[in-house]
Amino acid sequence: MNDLLRRITVNPAQCGGRPCVRGMRIRVTDVLDLLAQGLSTEQVLAEMPDLEAEDIAAALQYAARKLKHPILAA
Repeated sequence: MNDLLRRITVNPAQCGGRPCVRGMRIRVTDVLDLLAQGLSTEQVLAEMPDLEAEDIAAALQYAARKLKHPILAA
């Protein structure tokens, strides 16, 4: 497993089992939503001071890997 992806945790008892950053209650989707709104990495870090730059990279990589799945045509 990539070292960045180790920053993403899934705990059924936390945030409804949604993927979070380093066991905190900051969901991957929270980070992605801020980036999608046009915030820069620096602005996201200012908005969520518990995050590190590597957490943002991990959230992006996690999302990319989740979307990168084979599509089987019938």
